[in-house]
Parts: sequence; structure tokens; C-alpha cells
Amino acid sequence: MRVLITGGAGFIGSHIVTAGLARGWEVRVLDSLTEDAHPRRPVPHPGVDFIEGDVCNPDAVTRALDGIDVVLHQSAKVGLGVDFSDAPGYVRNNDLATAVLLAGMVRAGVGRLVLASSMVVYGEGAYRDRSGALVRPGPRRREDLEVGIFDPRSPATGELLVPTLVTEDALLDPRNVYAASKVAQENLVSVWAHTTGGHAVALRYHNVYGPGMPKNTPYAGVASLFRSALSRGEVPRVFEDGGQRRSFIHAADIAQANLAAAKALFGGPREPFRAYNVGADEVHTVGEVAQAMSACSGGPDPQVTGEFRLGDVRHVTASSARIKSELGWAPHRDFAEGMAEFMLAPMRGD
Repeated sequence: MRVLITGGAGFIGSHIVTAGLARGWEVRVLDSLTEDAHPRRPVPHPGVDFIEGDVCNPDAVTRALDGIDVVLHQSAKVGLGVDFSDAPGYVRNNDLATAVLLAGMVRAGVGRLVLASSMVVYGEGAYRDRSGALVRPGPRRREDLEVGIFDPRSPATGELLVPTLVTEDALLDPRNVYAASKVAQENLVSVWAHTTGGHAVALRYHNVYGPGMPKNTPYAGVASLFRSALSRGEVPRVFEDGGQRRSFIHAADIAQANLAAAKALFGGPREPFRAYNVGADEVHTVGEVAQAMSACSGGPDPQVTGEFRLGDVRHVTASSARIKSELGWAPHRDFAEGMAEFMLAPMRGD
């Protein structure tokens, strides 16, 4: 199989490159190697056909797509960002780039795509009220957050809701610029698939961690921020009360999900567009992650600050039942083992 991985020099992309080569696939990478994502210029893998170029550049895309069977689209601007002034960067690097790539795929006759999507498309995750009924919460209220009430309320009754696992059938409800750009990516890919006869899978990654994560950037994930603080000998600072529930998933498991999705696109007739959660089986809180990382490194205990950001969501935990049953994927990295490995592994920028 001949595979193009956009953003293949990045954190998750590089794990997919390694897994694809181990599978015996022919791998090509298209990556712009921008300084913000690559503070130290990476050395391309010797077994990879590497093209340095921007996914927003139609000429680079045309060159990269030549002879390709399936595209694994990982290139993106990620994270919550700093403020709304980041919006043009998200729209350019996520939405415009995806549109340019899809147009190039039409010209090149490439009809299979795996999209790196994200749990952020859901906004808040799934919740139930006291009766057990599913309830879609509205945005959390500043007056609640300021007095330490962090769980969302029922819009109808005002009662605090109980989190449960979110499935792919949940309504999409983006609550920050990054999330809006990921929903737009999914919509573009779905339209492309339905109108061109192509087939696409969107993998909604939950909280990814592992070797090669970027450090010292406001666009990195929370595990990276904790690791960076500990490496400087600082106390990890945990927002809210540390009780935010997440599905932390190792990058190696994310890579295997991409391989499973790519293989499935050659498996015969299926619907043009299908989305899958990719998360760990067990649920952990942000506070538990900070504590585990501190313990693994012998660093100081985390500090729970009570601080909050209005763009953050409280709980997003995955049901990955669909990808398990349909694509045969399951996570294999144990949380404690994965965190211990992560604390010792190099980070991007080291």
C-alpha cells in the first residue's frame, strides 16, 4: 500500500510513519516543517519519501499525491490556543489545507482518506440527569466556575449533571476555535466523499500522549504541559479541581487506529463517511494524570489551582465500542506503563 501522511514529521504523524513502515507500507510524508511545530528540524526517516511543503500549496499537494492509494491527513494546528486572534491560523491550517488536499485528491484520482479529527467536536461530553436520561448541557456559567462549581447543569432544571461515555452519534457542539475548525474539516471530508464517490474515515482522537510530544507551547496537550513543568523542576498546575475526566490514549495506539482505518477503506462497499472515537478503555482525571507523572518523575506534588478557562470543557470520555466492533482496533498501552514511559522519553524540542 502506498500511503501519504500529511504532517508525518509531527508528534502523531511520526508514530504513524513508524507503524506504517513496520507494516511494510510505502510511506510518503508531506510536512511544512514550520518552526512553531518543529523548533528543532527533524531528520526524515530514511525509509520515507519526504516532501517538504505546505498542504495549502496545490503544487506541493499534487506532487505528494502522485501514485498514492490512501491519504492519512494528520497535518493541523492543534490545541485550545491563546485567544480568538488565533482563528485565522486554525482556519488556514485546518480548513483551507483540507480543502486544498481534497481538491488535489479529486484531480489525482485518489479516493480514500483517513482524517485526524478530535474529541473537541463534541464540546462537552455526554451527561445524564438524576433520572438517568441523557441531557445535553449548555455552556458552563462563569458565576458557577468562580465559586468552584465546575460540573455543567441541565438547561431545563439547573441540576448538576453526571458524566457518561460519549458516542459518535452525539451532536457536534464546538466550543472554541480549534473545535470549530475540526468540525469544518469533518464536514468538508463528508461532502467530498458523498459527492465524488470517495470513502473517508474520521478518527476522533481523545487525549493523546507519548514520546515526541511538543513541549513549552500553549498549543500542547495537558500531559505535555505537566511534563514540561516537571522537567523544569516546577510544580504541575492543575486547573479547576482536577476532576476533569478524559480518555488518555497513547500515540502508538493512535497509530494503529490509523492503520486499521486505512485497511478498512479497501474492505469493500461501506458508507462514504464514518466517524470513530479513539480513546482508552479506562477513564482518568486530569488530576490523576498530574499525580501519576509527578510520582513517576519523583517531582513535586501537583497544585490544584481552581483556575479555569471559559473555552475548556469539563468531561469528555470516549466510548470506543464502534471502532472495536467495526475495525477490530483496541488500545494496548496500559496507563501506568505509558505514563512512566512518557516521563522518560524525549519530547519534541528537547
